[in-house]
Amino acid sequence: MRLAVPVKPRSARSEQIILFRISDQLFAVSSSSVQEVRSTDSLAGGAREIDAPGLRKVHRFMRRGDKTLFIVNGAAHFGLPPSRGTLVFVLCNTRTALVIDSIEKMTTMTRLQALPLSFCHEERQWYRGLTALDQTVVPVVHPEGFLSSEELMLLDAALPPPEDSSEEPDGGTELEQ
Repeated sequence: MRLAVPVKPRSARSEQIILFRISDQLFAVSSSSVQEVRSTDSLAGGAREIDAPGLRKVHRFMRRGDKTLFIVNGAAHFGLPPSRGTLVFVLCNTRTALVIDSIEKMTTMTRLQALPLSFCHEERQWYRGLTALDQTVVPVVHPEGFLSSEELMLLDAALPPPEDSSEEPDGGTELEQ
């Protein structure tokens, strides 16, 4: 007679997340996907206007070295009521800076639930899944989901030519604090 091999309970894989608000709606993002957090006031000197017809969620961009970051209005992206964003998440490994209203807190997520089938359009690209925290279901955003490759091509085509590099001796515009 063979004895069953005891199954080790899997330890819950945890992930640090940042809870944030846009137009009173709560969202989460992995803290490892946020390169930096800045105030929108710090963008005043470095951000420039861009006009990309048909893409109302991006009105500004900034150059950092040889990289161009497009500043996405979170409320416009999610179809929420307009709000005055006060903070910007510069997202890692993307060309996106996301305007948000506030940071709620940092916490740990131990379970990411797959999106229900009712999420059936572009929102499937926006979210990694859902998590439950303090009996509240929170959508976890996908950092690469704010700008599709088609939208990035449209934005790149709408970019004005780079300014004379002699005006910026450090080779780029940095966000000022």
